[in-house]
Amino acid sequence: MVDIKLLQKDYESVASKLQRKGVDAQLLASLKTLALTAKDKRQTMEEVTAEQNLLSKEFGRYKKEGLDIASLQEQINGLKTQKQSLEDEVRVLEEELEAIALGVPNLPDDSVPSGADENDNVILEVVGSKPEFTFEPKEHWDLGEQNGTLDFVRGVKIAKSRFTALSGQAARLERALINYMLDFNRERGFQEWYVPFMANSNTLQGTGQLPKFADDLFKIEGEDLYLIPTAEVSLTNLYNDEILDANELPLLLTSYTPCFRKEAGSAGRDTRGLIRQHQFDKVEMVAITTQEQSDEVFEKMVACASDLLSSLGLCHQKVQLCTGDLGFSAATTIDLEVWLPGQGKFREISSISNTREFQARRAKIRYKEDKKNILAHTLNGSSLAVGRTLVAIMENYQQEDGTILIPEVLKKYM
Repeated sequence: MVDIKLLQKDYESVASKLQRKGVDAQLLASLKTLALTAKDKRQTMEEVTAEQNLLSKEFGRYKKEGLDIASLQEQINGLKTQKQSLEDEVRVLEEELEAIALGVPNLPDDSVPSGADENDNVILEVVGSKPEFTFEPKEHWDLGEQNGTLDFVRGVKIAKSRFTALSGQAARLERALINYMLDFNRERGFQEWYVPFMANSNTLQGTGQLPKFADDLFKIEGEDLYLIPTAEVSLTNLYNDEILDANELPLLLTSYTPCFRKEAGSAGRDTRGLIRQHQFDKVEMVAITTQEQSDEVFEKMVACASDLLSSLGLCHQKVQLCTGDLGFSAATTIDLEVWLPGQGKFREISSISNTREFQARRAKIRYKEDKKNILAHTLNGSSLAVGRTLVAIMENYQQEDGTILIPEVLKKYM
């Protein structure tokens, strides 16, 4: 959540950064008015409280010395009434302010390039070489149908559109990739977790999915539970409302989960194949760090995902997202995009973000240092989206007869 105290202290700086992320100027103006009104009311309430406390001390002295307390008692009663009224006003204002603030995105880092959308993202580096073919490479859905391993018709029959059933070698490859990714991350220092695939509303609010993205979540009817859209939700909130010791940090976590998304805003996009599904597998990295550690850990997470792709022999590029393409909770993000020869373009396969203290403020994740409680920094990243990695292997390792070779590092998992 955006820092309300910073908003009250330095509104112009906060507003300038949020405008870079496309936040509506009218919303910012309303936020400013509400924040300053709440600040003024709280200050008045504190002044009244201080005056009441001072007179209460005087009241004790008057009684002890046998002085007339009637007038003083009347003043104290008046201040009590005024204080109660101000407390009610402040509570309403601050609740309204928090409700609006929960829908305001994180501030982008100063280093994030300005831009309107994905077309303004900056390619940092291309890693590896694109494969060369002596034939016209096919797209993964044609390969899957040719080999009988991707069943789009039965997936829809079982559920609805954007669901796919995998069989045979594709199903085995999906499982092999999950195991390989978890082992790879574990060797890089990430502790493996197995977490619930459902989360309550408080948990989803902690990482920023609620209230803003409720329409993209699958809600369990009659329960305060949702199917998780990413393991980031579960892993980060393991430490919801906890105070950690600074010496414990950084915490590096990894987990496999299925992910469930309605893809509410993706009508007409990637309607064929496995790129954009309502249910997909993902191995996630999450880090909880001190404020001084997060930049170094961010680089470590980018390197981990990039090295994983390289170990699979997949050409990819690192892309710095601009302000217009930056996610709601992110202060800075680097995407990894893998080369898909069947489609003839790079497609996102991992997104690694530093959210600074944005999620920690919402989820109340703190650490103690020099007897002070400090908001932690939280980071998250895909390592990797399993279905998209399956797609990349199918398209990059395809043979002219439609068969698919298996990357060397996966053979022991198959």
